[in-house]
Amino acid sequence: MSTILQIPFAEGEATLSWLSFCEALAAGHRLPKAEVSDTFLYRGKDTLLNRAAWIDGLGLAVKSATIFPENPEAGQPMVNGGVCLYDDLHGMLQALVDFHLVTKWKTAGDSLLGARRLANPDSQEILIVGAGTVGASLIEAFGAAYPKAQIRVWNRTTAKAETLVSSYPGTRVAENLEPAVRAADIIITCTMSSTPIIQGEWLRPGQHLNLIGAYRPDMREADDTALHRAKIYCDSFDTTVDHIGEFKIPLAAGTIKRANILADFYQLDAFPDYDPAHITLFKNGGGAHLDLMTSRHILDSWRNAM
Repeated sequence: MSTILQIPFAEGEATLSWLSFCEALAAGHRLPKAEVSDTFLYRGKDTLLNRAAWIDGLGLAVKSATIFPENPEAGQPMVNGGVCLYDDLHGMLQALVDFHLVTKWKTAGDSLLGARRLANPDSQEILIVGAGTVGASLIEAFGAAYPKAQIRVWNRTTAKAETLVSSYPGTRVAENLEPAVRAADIIITCTMSSTPIIQGEWLRPGQHLNLIGAYRPDMREADDTALHRAKIYCDSFDTTVDHIGEFKIPLAAGTIKRANILADFYQLDAFPDYDPAHITLFKNGGGAHLDLMTSRHILDSWRNAM
């Protein structure tokens, strides 16, 4: 039996680069489409989520997440878990990959790939809306891809934005949302808002809006005007169109039509070159197939560094 590798967060991250990871995600979408399945178990407020994916030629992954809402009261993280990665040929367990490492790189890398296909490659102003854990990952990811850009962070609680930027020299706080949105070349949202915080009337041609936060059917971060004015793309039709309020709500209301969502990552060739005449909108919906692609890239990078 082959040795099962264990890849912890810090050691695994030390082998990774954001631009190489974007290329790995693009390559993963040129393989056969993933088979995916999610299962849930509950005990009161506590949840076990298992997300499984199988891509022919890449392998299998099962990402297990435990969500225990009362953990912070005991000084423990609310969300924990692990990722089991299996080889494609024999189904043998190859690696146990740190859950938080996979989640960080999958989430930020997903949005970075969307931006690199749609946004101005010479973007000078990047606005991150939200100052949580994902916001920190986005500073790292977009800072690597757009090293000349000024990155600003806006948060409803300014003190939280100040705390975040203090860890990233050169990053600044955006005091007011509307002027910050109007000035930005790339706007990335990572909030827990259920109602739109980005107003379409603030947008201008040439901007790229990249939405991460909404993940439930009742959640949105951009209003109807933003969707009307933009050319719309996403990472996966399967994880966004019928599941996340960003699209589900306006589709049900007839505000947009299914045909307005132009392409997902399985149609990367349909993502156009940057056009300063257009606003582009990208929705990051996630999915187990991305966990698999991310875990495989982490393992490959780990082996190459050994």
